[in-house]
Amino acid sequence: MRLSALALLALLPLGACSTVQEAVAGPDLTPVRYPAALVGQQQMVLASANQPMPTAASANSLWRTGARAFFLDQRANRVGDIVTVQIEIDDRAQTSNSTSSNRSGAMSAGVPNFLGLESSLGRILPGGFDPANAISTNSTSSNTGSGSVSRSEKINLVIAAVVTGVLPNGNMMIQGTQEVRTNGEVRQLSVAGIIRPEDITSSNTIRHSQIAEARISYGGRGDISRVQRTPAGQALVETFSPF
Repeated sequence: MRLSALALLALLPLGACSTVQEAVAGPDLTPVRYPAALVGQQQMVLASANQPMPTAASANSLWRTGARAFFLDQRANRVGDIVTVQIEIDDRAQTSNSTSSNRSGAMSAGVPNFLGLESSLGRILPGGFDPANAISTNSTSSNTGSGSVSRSEKINLVIAAVVTGVLPNGNMMIQGTQEVRTNGEVRQLSVAGIIRPEDITSSNTIRHSQIAEARISYGGRGDISRVQRTPAGQALVETFSPF
């Protein structure tokens, strides 16, 4: 029992560090899983030694060995290929709820006969003691709460992603990041997930709604983002405040 308590105390700093990091830097996206944990989201780099070197075109031929022919499917289908992701998010959500609860209770207890000692209790306890009504309690509680959520999100962006892995059933893992710097502010867009080859259009594009385990992040960093962000000290106080 003592070892379990010590183990819990040892894990507390780790949980606190995670909470502090989230309060300061913001929440992290969860890794892509399909359905179990797969390889990391780091892009795989294929060594050039493992790639077949193209040879020069032979006489009386316009094509060289290893070149993609004009009539072949040009859509992404292997690690390292690029696919264009169209992100068109126009979501709206509005919910409201209210709760109300009331509770009351009462309890009474007495000791009219207790081995003939009930009269002796009157001499020990304060005056007016009645053994038949030794204990009497009552309680009343009430709770009322209400809340509402109204949110609207609209994003219309296009990003190129790289195929980072091919699953045994042919589905592909993709990941892409795009950064644009303007006047000391960096706008960053990232997307990751799993797609089916059948969903890729003839123009080598795919919609965000066809990405499984999609992780889409749009934000920025710089002077404007720093001013808009909640100060770290205030975020820590709000995170750990019990009130």
